[in-house]
Amino acid sequence: MQIGLELRYSARRQALDGADVEAQARRSAQAFAQSLPAIRRLLDSDVLAAYQGDPAARSVDEVLLCYPGILAMIHHRLAHRLYQLGLPLLARIVAELAHSETGIDIHPGAQIGAGFFIDHGTGVVIGETAVIGERVRVYQAVTLGAKRFPAGADGHLQKGLPRHPVVQDDVVIYAGATILGRVTLGRGAVIGGNVWLTHDVPAGSHVTQASSQESGRFASVLAGAAL
Repeated sequence: MQIGLELRYSARRQALDGADVEAQARRSAQAFAQSLPAIRRLLDSDVLAAYQGDPAARSVDEVLLCYPGILAMIHHRLAHRLYQLGLPLLARIVAELAHSETGIDIHPGAQIGAGFFIDHGTGVVIGETAVIGERVRVYQAVTLGAKRFPAGADGHLQKGLPRHPVVQDDVVIYAGATILGRVTLGRGAVIGGNVWLTHDVPAGSHVTQASSQESGRFASVLAGAAL
């Protein structure tokens, strides 16, 4: 029913013929249902990542029932599939249910691999075009956001451009870190707490506030020398 409502809404907005809406809604519902076993496997990997990655976790049941990061990922895995099926409004509604409950804001367009662990979670923001690999761990108040929003010839913001970070496998991002723009965090990188990052990070790197500030000063010196 909700899928049909969104499809009819989209048809009206785009002035399209809505005659095939019911058949399209059935196809979308069937495709979503067929995806549920794969979504379940991804969620199992998220729960295990939280249990294995948090020494305070006493059982898998505790993780499943009590961890806000898991609640957010349950919603996100479902919302992301709806987004892939061309149902962005319904996907966003599902995502916002988790956002209001947990304080974790994950856009349904974000691509997130298996074994994703959000520890504590409050204040985490993950943008629409973010791409996250497997076995990634983030802590509270982490932002994977956009650095700038280019406008088209008409002056309106261009939508759908890749503008959020790419986080490769086995990356850890500690509390309060802000990573902006289409930058890549290489495999196994560790990003320290409260780091502000707008450049690529090589695989295996450890970035702290001190090293990030030093890198920024070095870049400023080079820019001054170039002038």
